[in-house]
Amino acid sequence: MLVVLLGGMIVLAAGQIALRNLFNIGFIWSDEALRLLVLWVAVAGAVAASRGDKHINIPIFDRFLPGRWGSLKDFVIHGFTAAICGVVAWHGALFVRSSHEFGDLLLGGVPAWILQLVLPVGFGLIGYRYALFTTRDLGALLRGRGAG
Repeated sequence: MLVVLLGGMIVLAAGQIALRNLFNIGFIWSDEALRLLVLWVAVAGAVAASRGDKHINIPIFDRFLPGRWGSLKDFVIHGFTAAICGVVAWHGALFVRSSHEFGDLLLGGVPAWILQLVLPVGFGLIGYRYALFTTRDLGALLRGRGAG
């Protein structure tokens, strides 16, 4: 999905540049479509990265906190990430609901809320995955060994 979205984004952006520079024309909807594609690629990439806990991080404490302390650090970080993603998903859902209530349209007639659903769904998935990581970390803490 990421490859298709990114490929479509590149083709659309390059085509729009070529049309504007060579023929002085362009698609009126392309800038809006590109903004939406950037949003979708970013959220889809974040969801894919969360699958294996591969988000960008700065492992500053990994060297200093071995074993049980490392598990405690992972528990706190994963729990905080799950909570923040839950809050963002909740507010994303409120945003989508208000967009639906106002009848916002994008791309010349598509209901905006359909295209904006990526926010609550994506952050909900990330929050769910990090809640699972938090549960795993808690189990490792209770068993008295490092997370695996």
